[in-house]
Amino acid sequence: MGRITLTKASLSRQKGLLKTYGAVLPSLDLKRRQISAERARARRQLQVLEERCRELEAEVARVCPMLAHEHIRLEGLARVVEVRLSEENLIGTRLPRVEAITVAVAHYGLLSLPFWVDHVVGCLREALETQVRLQVARERIERLVQAERTVTQRFNLFDKVLIPRTRSNIRSIAIYLSDADRAGVVNSKLAKRKKERAQTR
Repeated sequence: MGRITLTKASLSRQKGLLKTYGAVLPSLDLKRRQISAERARARRQLQVLEERCRELEAEVARVCPMLAHEHIRLEGLARVVEVRLSEENLIGTRLPRVEAITVAVAHYGLLSLPFWVDHVVGCLREALETQVRLQVARERIERLVQAERTVTQRFNLFDKVLIPRTRSNIRSIAIYLSDADRAGVVNSKLAKRKKERAQTR
């Protein structure tokens, strides 16, 4: 930052800057708190999805121990064929959101495979959908963390650098102008006395 000029115009400019910085600070703080609240909500959502993944694994292991059977081929029973995402704007941060997930289930003979395969297919379908939602939830959190970091840096720039520096500039200019005024008054008194002395001679 360049050296400030010690004039009344500069003082007025610095006061205007301080007013602007003071107006920006609360909105940055509000934005930071909103992003932080959304990040906490997104983390809770992620925990719910991770817990559901664990539940599905446990359920399949408990209900369908026959999955280990070598002669029953279950590969390719279900697969994700389409994921439709959209973006929402949270105070300037673009966040992904799942609109729809399409899982295709392969045709399998109801009579050629055991009855419990239906249950496995249902679990597979939900597990695939949950995995997609997990990926999107992690991306959401990553973007929110980055946005929170950026807003916090801006807030700190205003709060800890720009506002204190501008206040210091205002103080320096005000002291200089006050000293200059005082010096001007003293000089004019001295000049007046000198003139009076010269006239009395």
